[in-house]
Amino acid sequence: MDKIKLGFVPTRRSIFSAPDAIKYRGLTADRLREIGVDIVDIDDINDEGLLFDDSHIEPIVKKFRAEGVDGIMLCHANFGTEYVCARLARELGLPVLLWGPRDERPEPDGTRLRDSQCGLFATGKVLRRFQVPFTYMTNCRLTDPEFERGVWDFLAVCNVVKTFKHTRILQMATRPFDFWSTMCNEGELLEKFNIQLSPIPMTELVQADEQAMSAMLAHISESFEICIPEDKVPAVAGLAIAMKRLVEKYGCNAGAIQCWNALQDELGIMPCAANAILNEMGIPIVCETDIHGAITALMVEAADLGRHRGMFADWTVRHPDNENGELLQHCGPWPCSCAAVKPKLTYPLAFDHPGALTAEAKHGDLTLARFDGDNGEYSLLLGNARGIDGPAGMGTYLWVEVDNLKRLEAKIVEGPYIHHCVAIHANVVPVLYEACKYIGIAPDLYDPIEEDVKAYLRGE
Repeated sequence: MDKIKLGFVPTRRSIFSAPDAIKYRGLTADRLREIGVDIVDIDDINDEGLLFDDSHIEPIVKKFRAEGVDGIMLCHANFGTEYVCARLARELGLPVLLWGPRDERPEPDGTRLRDSQCGLFATGKVLRRFQVPFTYMTNCRLTDPEFERGVWDFLAVCNVVKTFKHTRILQMATRPFDFWSTMCNEGELLEKFNIQLSPIPMTELVQADEQAMSAMLAHISESFEICIPEDKVPAVAGLAIAMKRLVEKYGCNAGAIQCWNALQDELGIMPCAANAILNEMGIPIVCETDIHGAITALMVEAADLGRHRGMFADWTVRHPDNENGELLQHCGPWPCSCAAVKPKLTYPLAFDHPGALTAEAKHGDLTLARFDGDNGEYSLLLGNARGIDGPAGMGTYLWVEVDNLKRLEAKIVEGPYIHHCVAIHANVVPVLYEACKYIGIAPDLYDPIEEDVKAYLRGE
């Protein structure tokens, strides 16, 4: 599972109980460690280990940057000092989790020790004044289920933001001429989001590391039922080795390959199985040089903290019997861990060259997503689906059902989306929805579930 570091920033205000704030600083830190969170605390910043003065900001920033913190938790151990919290958050520029422990029953004489909830109201307003986006986790007890779920959802949001802002994609050749739908604006992606491309020519792919060949051949033999001529298997292995080498050489975390038909002239194979091998490694490789598809794959897997692999798919045809059913399919790039059966290394639907996979994916609940944009505006289409039975197919495929296919179909056609999406066996819709506020794109839910998503994020 992907690892995220959380900067733990408990805060107090002078007119409320400092001893109680210190107490809840410790209790919260202990609870975070208990549920497996990697925290960087501020215990060494001052005697109390609490944020309440401007002089604390610079050493916290220095420590968190040195430690590589990915997001911060502003824990209102009592009311908190809202303007200092906002100054720190603005300086760090990281995702912010705003939370405070639920207040105890007032003392018999009516006095209150913390007023944490009231402080959350104040800090939320000041963060808005500072134009700092933040995630609010409901005012709850440390032992409430909302606490653990909310923290882990926030860590997943941090992972999406971290991944998105540090994306470099290996572009293996130009897009196929016929695929005008997969064109992208390289300069705009860099200017808006710091997403970088590393373009290389097709010929640079043909060099493989012979020392790694035997291990890759063994992996292919173990992972796939081989239904192609044996003399073509080394080309599949060599392509997988070459792509991995080039991803590492150019410092990339994903790739997009032209896939037809210059590659067939060079190697005599389809790249689908080689793509699947890298996808299983957690290095998304997408088809038809779809840069936006590679970005989507990275976001979706990051939202699940790397627990499951994504499936880069075409929306293809409607289900013959189910009015809300649709076939997700591609020539074979889906990872083996997504398959319901052992994949066959075989031939694709529309080409004569070997190197594709055929396997139905596992059923179950899914998230479907697509990052895309045109005319300078970008958004993330997202929603839920579920795997269903349907006719046998070629390639890697899964029939899915959504609540209203006509509504989804119109969303895709009217754009800015295309016929590609990424599916994953997890519900990461709320995490992706929340991550959009930090990366400057609009969430676009294809079902009218925004209020349900917000209720989930509130812990309801």
